[in-house]
Amino acid sequence: MRGALSDSATSLDKPSTPLTGLSVSARIVDRDLDVRIDVAPGEVLAVLGPNGAGKSSLLQVIAGLIVPDEGHVRLGDRALTDTTKGVALPPHRRGISLLAQDPLLFPHLSVRDNVAFGPRSRGANTRAARRIADNWLNAVDATVFADRHPAALSGGQAQRVALARALAVDPDLLLLDEPMSALDVDVAPAMRTLLRRVLRDEPARAHPRCAVLVTHDIIDAITLADRLVVVEAGRIVESGPVAEVMSHPRNPFAARIAGLNLLRGTGVVPGTAAENSGPTVEARSPTPDPGDSAPTFGTVLVDELGVDGCVVGDFLPGAPAAAVFAPAAVSVFRTRPGGSPRNVFTVDITEITDRGGIVRVRGDAPQAPGLCADLTPAAVAQLHLTIGTEAFFAVKATEVRVYAC
Repeated sequence: MRGALSDSATSLDKPSTPLTGLSVSARIVDRDLDVRIDVAPGEVLAVLGPNGAGKSSLLQVIAGLIVPDEGHVRLGDRALTDTTKGVALPPHRRGISLLAQDPLLFPHLSVRDNVAFGPRSRGANTRAARRIADNWLNAVDATVFADRHPAALSGGQAQRVALARALAVDPDLLLLDEPMSALDVDVAPAMRTLLRRVLRDEPARAHPRCAVLVTHDIIDAITLADRLVVVEAGRIVESGPVAEVMSHPRNPFAARIAGLNLLRGTGVVPGTAAENSGPTVEARSPTPDPGDSAPTFGTVLVDELGVDGCVVGDFLPGAPAAAVFAPAAVSVFRTRPGGSPRNVFTVDITEITDRGGIVRVRGDAPQAPGLCADLTPAAVAQLHLTIGTEAFFAVKATEVRVYAC
């Protein structure tokens, strides 16, 4: 990474004990928030969830803008908030920087002085503060803007400067609150690359920096984060490494952002649900070809609808289970298909949308609303699909993953 931070910055108001990461526990009665997260040193945690889920409240607790009714915020060996001991450090004493979707630069200061403001407020003299600012402006490829004022910057340029300002105080924790949401689509990829460079490739620090990223964009999570949590209605409903959650979601919101169909129900022995499925689904256990490495199959019973798939990880008949499959694995027919063993859902088409050369067709089955299939425009035209059309979504059991949830 370009532009290492000078020694002047590391001496400003830093803790003397080594960091062990971030630990947060917060309960806010009025906001119906009750969450706990832990972030290891050097780790980036992505927090996802629908609007109103509690993501912003969580960041405000960490930043010291809200004191929870019960809980704590610990950054390494320092207690930033501890309701049992009456501890609530103000934001400027927490060693935390926040980068939000609005850069919030001081309009009357130059870019260099905006970035130097933090070090100056922590006791650095003018020369040292400007040296730190120049180092970080170089690190975020914004040196050319140093003498400009914020009004002369584009949105992407201003966000680069805001990142340099956030890092100029050498925070032990970086909070990222939808940092790309206000950027044009052609600017956001460059900002992600910059953030990844800052979070992953900066020179080693005495105390590894961790980060919490709140986002609605799955691209942010998969390119920047090590691990993610999904918050819904003030509770953490899913947590794990990014790749694991995106490939095996257990929550509808996580499945939606991962672009997968998710059905949740109860695990049963393969084939035992078919006789109860009625006209809505045809679910038959597949027989692997001779000589193939035979997968283990299981069935998820959703009300009276059985869905067969390949078992991934734990799967116990009688326990909660999920069936997941990609929209691209779904074939669409106007008459019920026969042939190879598969799951077949009778649906009413509810939505047809263009997704850049692929058409996503959404259909509702009685026990499985919102199933999606991805088709070519030609296929949609040949099938004469329109809103309200009855169709059959078919997916082979070998394309479905079933697992405990």
